[in-house]
This record gives sequence, structure tokens and C-alpha cells, in this order.
Amino acid sequence: MFDIISSKDSNIKNDVLSGITVALALVPEAVAFAFVAGVEPMIGLYAAFMMGLITSAIGGRPGMISGATGAMAVVMVSLVSEHGVQYLFAAVVLAGLLQILCGVFRLGKFIRLVPYPVMLGFVNGLAIVIFLAQLGQFKVADALGEQQWMQGTMLYWMLGLVALTMAIIYLLPRLTKAVPASLAAIITITLLVHGLDIEARTVIDFVRDMLPADQKDSATLAGELPSFAIPMVPFTWETFMIVLPTAVILCLVGLIESLLTLTLIDEMTDTRGRGNKECIGQGVANTVNGFFGGMGGCAMIGQSMININSGGRGRLSGITAAIVLLGFILFAAPLIEMIPLAALVGVMFVVVIGTFEWASFRIIRGVNKEDAFVLFLVTAVTVIADLAIAVVVGVIVSALVFAWKHARHIEVKTHVDKDGWKVYELQGPLFFGSVSHFRDLFDITNDPDDVVIDFQSSRIWDSSGIDALDGLADKYENAGKKLHIRHVSQECLALLSKANKFVEINVNEDPRYRVATDKLG
Repeated sequence: MFDIISSKDSNIKNDVLSGITVALALVPEAVAFAFVAGVEPMIGLYAAFMMGLITSAIGGRPGMISGATGAMAVVMVSLVSEHGVQYLFAAVVLAGLLQILCGVFRLGKFIRLVPYPVMLGFVNGLAIVIFLAQLGQFKVADALGEQQWMQGTMLYWMLGLVALTMAIIYLLPRLTKAVPASLAAIITITLLVHGLDIEARTVIDFVRDMLPADQKDSATLAGELPSFAIPMVPFTWETFMIVLPTAVILCLVGLIESLLTLTLIDEMTDTRGRGNKECIGQGVANTVNGFFGGMGGCAMIGQSMININSGGRGRLSGITAAIVLLGFILFAAPLIEMIPLAALVGVMFVVVIGTFEWASFRIIRGVNKEDAFVLFLVTAVTVIADLAIAVVVGVIVSALVFAWKHARHIEVKTHVDKDGWKVYELQGPLFFGSVSHFRDLFDITNDPDDVVIDFQSSRIWDSSGIDALDGLADKYENAGKKLHIRHVSQECLALLSKANKFVEINVNEDPRYRVATDKLG
């Protein structure tokens, strides 16, 4: 529908222009998420600047945009309301330190364990969330301060300007790609609205709606440079226990969203980001946020898609977005305040269309019912609850489905060798799900005195499998028979307490098990 990949290679012009486009879209998002968290708008803008600058400079995924996000904002609400913003800063610092530790200990590789249906559900769910978030821009405050849907001329202008924005983004690349279509659309709509004096809500109107009545007239996005300050909280064990739960959740939510967004951009650009380095980059950015009065954050899929769509591929795109955003705050607040919300909504609608995995409708017809269920489940939980919860639920359900399917795949072939020993050639994995069926495969009473279990085509996956093997050895020993076990890995032999005395092992044919490496971390 929309070609979200406008260029494959990174260059300075594309990165700079794309960064300017992203900076324009960052403003209302940062302000909105600041209000969600219960803090001042400037705290959200500072977070967007610092997160974007630091992660772009030292993170593991060039072209990915970080800033204040809704996923993390909702976690902060209770801490801010109960203990104040200084405790939030302390929690953000601690969350950043935990993220750095995750990178140092190379835990980023575990994002590879997220199954493909969960990734599809994550992408589709976030696209729906981004779409639903834009619907709030079609509401205005009435005389009593209640939010009501737009009506009449204002609604028609809003819909028309959104459609015009999307049309420019769609059609301009067919004429020229010298300027990012999103940036051109925002500038065009802004000039059109103010040149023709069209009734349209602007960014400053959005800010005013979120402020108390006595502060609406003084609403502004102008600010100063963020300044260093140690969070003003008591340095006690009690304080640590107050901020620790929030910090842990912020750490996990931030890393899950960031690493999944990294994986998505990897697939879209056919490049490879470094997960562990991104963990460290996110951690450093959040730690700095806590000391400089920002609310912290993580990768933003919407802004990252705008950047990719506009041709941003290198680190310079994110750095430019952060510096331009700071420039808006310091020098050009009146200009950014006059941007029509319709232009930004149109840009985000294009992002929704480009982000949603439309191919999933075709994929559903070809995959099994279990994968389709996981896809819909993750999408629904992302929309209803939270991204982190959705991913965790998806991984757990996928693991249970995997275990259930493979529990039925353990089989055995038997024959008697030249020495009169009965050989059980095991096929399929031996783990907690298949243990019950494994025990039923053996005829201890009628077996000869010497029995062999050959693991050439099987593997023991967990301690439940080892315990089942150990228990089987006990039963054969109590029956006065010998159990011989062949081709079991040395790692499993080290854990067997009784069965190992019957083992015959061929080291050349059964090498050690290996796990995922960190070479690309």
C-alpha cells in the first residue's frame, strides 16, 4: 500500500532531513506521554531529546529513534502520584543501570527466542495502538472541560487535511525523493492552514487542553537546557525498595520494546543491529535522564517508522532529530506550536498503514491454528493491556504449544542385536512434556537381562528427562536387569546419579550441546 522503504543506503542529506521530520512528530508524543505519567510537558520533551541523542550515538541500531513512550509512561503513574517526581527520577536511574547490566551480561540475545507469530502480533498490535492514539486528536474540550468529538466544519477540515497529508506522502515520492515526503507534507499543511486561516487545531491547542484552566493562557513549549541534579530522595534502604519494583518493570518494558523494534527494523532494512549494545545504549540514556530531569523512555516504533520511511538509516538521523527537538525547545517554540495536528495525524496514519503486517491475513491461511491463535492473542493483549505483557504471554503460550506438540513426537524402534540384547532406538526429545509417554515405551517385565537405549536420534532436554531416565534405571536394576545407555551427551552424564554406571558413550558421534553465541551481540 505504502512503500515504507524509500532508500536502502544511508547518506547525510537523507539522515538530516529525516531527523527534522522525526523531531516534528516527537513533540506531541512527548507532551502526551508526559501527561500520562503525571509530570510536566518539559520533562517529556527533555526525555525525548536525551533518549534520542544518546541511543543514536552509542546504541546498537542506527536509524532507530528512542524517546518518551506510552509503554513506560503507564508504569510511572503510581510512583509519581504516591511519592512525587523525584522518586521517578531515582527509578529511571536505577532502571538505566539494570539495562546496562543486561547489556554487559549479554542478555540481549534472548530476544531471538521470540517466535515469529509473536513478532507479527507485536507489530500489528502496536499499529492498532498508534491508530487509536491518534483518534484523541479528533476531540476538543467543551465549556465544562469535557472532551467531545469534533463536529461540523472543524471535523470536515480535520479529515480533509489528514487526507491531504496522506496524499502528499503517497504521491510526492513518485515525483521526487529529494525531500522526505512526510516533512514536505507537514510544511505544506502548516502553510496552507495559516495562509488561508483555516479552522484547525495546532500543537499548542493540544498542550492547552491538557493543562488546568488557570494555566492555559501561559501554555508554551519553550524551555531551557536540562540541568544536572541528583534526585532529591533519601538515600536509604526504604527508598531503594520503593523505587526498585518500578525500576525493574521500566527496565524490562524498555528493553522488550526496544529489542523488538530493533528486530523489526533489521528485517525492514536487511541489516543487523546489535542487541547487547542497544541494551547498554538504552541504559546509559535512561541513567542520564534520571540525573537531568527526564522521564526516561525506550525505542519508539512510530517515530522509527517515520525515520525509515523518510530515508533515515544512519546514526545522524537520530542525532539530528534530538538536536532539532532541543532547538525547538530553546529557540523555535512558537514555530513548532503552530503546526496543525492534522498534519501529524496524517503522518502517523501512514505509519500505521506501513507498520501493520497486512501479509498476516494471507499467512493465517497457511499456518497452523496454534500460530494463528498466538498472533491474534498477542495483538489483542498489546491493544488491551501492554506490550511487555503481550510479548511475555505470547512467548509462554508459544512455549506451551511447542511443548504439547513435541510431547507426542517421542517414539521408539526396537530390535535384538547379535548378543541377544534388546535395543530401544529412541526418536524425539525427552523433556517434561514427553516423560509420561517415554515411561510407557518399555516392557521391563518381558525384556531380556540386557537392554540398550540408544539416543542417537534423541536428546535429553531438561532435568525431568534426566529424572525419568534415572527412574527407569532403578526399575531395571530392581528387576535384576542391566540398562545400557548409548549416545547420551556428556552434559547429561554429569547429572545422572545411577544410570551413568551403565552408559556406553561414543564421544565422536555425540558432541557436547551448544547454546547461542554472543558474536553478533
